[in-house]
Amino acid sequence: MANQTDFLPQTEMSTDMQPFNITSTSSPLNTSDFISKIAANDLTSRANYVYALCAVLGLASACILLYGLIRSYRAQRHLAWLDSLLWAFSSSQLLLLLLSLSSVAHRPSYLVTTHVGCAALAFTVNMASLCGLLLLVFMGYALTFDTPTHALLKRPGVCVALVVLVSILCSLVLAKLRGPPQELHLEGICIIDPAEAGRSYAMAKLCLGLLIPYLLLLGLLTGGCVRQWKSSSRFLSGSEEGPVFLAVAVVIFVCQLFHGIVLVRGAGMQQAGDLSYHERAFMHVSEFVMFSGSCVCLVLVLLLHRPCRESLLEVTRQLRDCCRGLGGRQTHRQIMAPHIEITDTQDYNP
Repeated sequence: MANQTDFLPQTEMSTDMQPFNITSTSSPLNTSDFISKIAANDLTSRANYVYALCAVLGLASACILLYGLIRSYRAQRHLAWLDSLLWAFSSSQLLLLLLSLSSVAHRPSYLVTTHVGCAALAFTVNMASLCGLLLLVFMGYALTFDTPTHALLKRPGVCVALVVLVSILCSLVLAKLRGPPQELHLEGICIIDPAEAGRSYAMAKLCLGLLIPYLLLLGLLTGGCVRQWKSSSRFLSGSEEGPVFLAVAVVIFVCQLFHGIVLVRGAGMQQAGDLSYHERAFMHVSEFVMFSGSCVCLVLVLLLHRPCRESLLEVTRQLRDCCRGLGGRQTHRQIMAPHIEITDTQDYNP
């Protein structure tokens, strides 16, 4: 009997301690995963804060660019062919910036939407990005040959329509390679460029969205340099759009190349095995780098293009005059009170 009574507390103690022992043996693994996830979320959050600052600068620059365009339209000024392409390029970068707000609002988590909504978002991002790159190609063509040789290409609307059509076709190819799930009406997390799409999608996006447009651009710039050498004329330095074109082309190339390489690397690692928290966070950072290129381009267009810079100076002058007007009215109110009292005294004692 004593043995039974001694055995019962031991049995109860062992059953009470069993969950604790299980958690204690499994806690180092869970703690390690938990710490890795916290570090990955911290990296994504820091990148999110930095990109939010870039997005604010890009939105402010886009507002001033829009103000300059409205001012030119009211003055009925005719936009040159190259200036029209530059405005269209700025519009595509503004669209990319607005689409990126879906990532800023939900990071370090993901946007939750239907599969068809996520596919539409990825399609629109790819189309806007390709539009910007192809417009750069047309700008390089205009800077190389001064004016388009074909009659249809002399109309900016025809060029923009051609760019949009080619971008839609390329985006459809990328959407096919991306492969949305069968249940399009179901909801899930939305990743614009998922590593699960495979290396074929990553390589196709790198080629269509970077290598092919920049190879065309490189060929046009080489042709322009050859023409400059033969005719002893100025190539890019002879136009107002030359510096902003070079600066924007370099920024987009660096940002898109970084994102493309990280996407190809992530797709390869996903095929070999599941991505770690740190690798997924690094892919989020590369996505922010891709979107930050649009913000930097809007700022560069505002600062380096002379008509846009004049719009910036005009906005700054109006804000300064508005602040001075408010301060002048307040000072005038403070001075008028004793002046009225003095005039009343003079009228009372003639």
